[in-house]
Amino acid sequence: MTAPVRTARGSEELIRAEEPVLAHNYHPLPVVVARAEGAWVEDVEGRRYLDMLAGYSALNFGHRHPALVEAAHRQLDRLTLTSRAFHNDRLAGFAERLAALTGTDMVLPMNTGAEAVESGIKVARKWAYDVKGVPADRATIVVAADNFHGRTTTIVSFSTDETARSGFGPFTPGFRIVPYNDLAALEAAVDETTAAVLIEPIQGEAGVLIPDDGYLAGVRELTRRKGCLFVADEIQSGLGRTGHTLAVEHESVVPDVVLLGKALGGGIVPVSAVVGRRDVLGVLHPGEHGSTFGGNPLAAAVGTAVVELLETGAFQRRAAELGAVLREGLAALVGRGVVGFRARGLWAGVDVDPALGSGREISERLMREGILVKDTHGSTIRLAPPLTVTAEELTGALGTLEKVLTS
Repeated sequence: MTAPVRTARGSEELIRAEEPVLAHNYHPLPVVVARAEGAWVEDVEGRRYLDMLAGYSALNFGHRHPALVEAAHRQLDRLTLTSRAFHNDRLAGFAERLAALTGTDMVLPMNTGAEAVESGIKVARKWAYDVKGVPADRATIVVAADNFHGRTTTIVSFSTDETARSGFGPFTPGFRIVPYNDLAALEAAVDETTAAVLIEPIQGEAGVLIPDDGYLAGVRELTRRKGCLFVADEIQSGLGRTGHTLAVEHESVVPDVVLLGKALGGGIVPVSAVVGRRDVLGVLHPGEHGSTFGGNPLAAAVGTAVVELLETGAFQRRAAELGAVLREGLAALVGRGVVGFRARGLWAGVDVDPALGSGREISERLMREGILVKDTHGSTIRLAPPLTVTAEELTGALGTLEKVLTS
């Protein structure tokens, strides 16, 4: 890391200073990060921590990856924003390479993950009316319980998390909720009004829930047979995290539409995208959808650099290889503070014995030992280190988890 930038205020003072001026929509761990590089961060006092969360997969390539920082610096010196009122010289290349990477035809660039989900919903509804022939304002979208697709008003309308929903109604109609990993329930919910089935290939916020083998292939077969779209939310699971470019590749499934975000911006700028078939995204016409910042040249430059990193397949292979180390280490902890876990690639949900503390309490204990993770629900913590983490760093973190759980 470069020389630390010292602040006049320490961690405790900075945390206290946030209280009266920041809306209380988050409950962060009591660590104040001032600088970072690779898989490591440093707080304002100079204490170092191994980042085992990676911004919920937004930092798949670690903090300040040299190729991504260079791409951002280079573009900052040229052009940062035009709005989509004009073309810019970076957008076409970004769209071409992202479409090729994901095996799709067209790209709709946006900024945040929630925007990608909202855009996917709009595209699915428009397709239902223009192509499928669903009567006006009758389109439905089937989603899974315990989903996490964002926190906009429409998205929380089909959440089953009462913390996300309570106090934010009235809710947007047009959604049917079925249990995750249940093809029979899904089949029963799909009818002639169904525009799309929208699911996460792996439910991250729910605790890294991995469906049974054959579930995603079953969703693909059902949606084809019923004449509706399969929309896969790969905002957390995509772009190398699970050992493939997309998590659906574990079952060789090709959705009609894929939602991307987080890692697409390399941890530098917010970048998201809806990618899919030409006959689906082609339903949009000028004026029907847009974003001032979507597809801006700075985002396109960084996004292109992210795609370049993934085009070699090295990061996907790394996630698969280190994922084996992660699974082996967690398996050794079952019965020693861990009651169960689910893992795919460099992503795991770890269920800690509730007698040892809540997920929040375990996260705080790990923080004091120099490891940063975050809880999901109850006594579950999630592990999602940068794909740049080393095997030694990973085994060290697992050793620290063992120490916290058994000491």
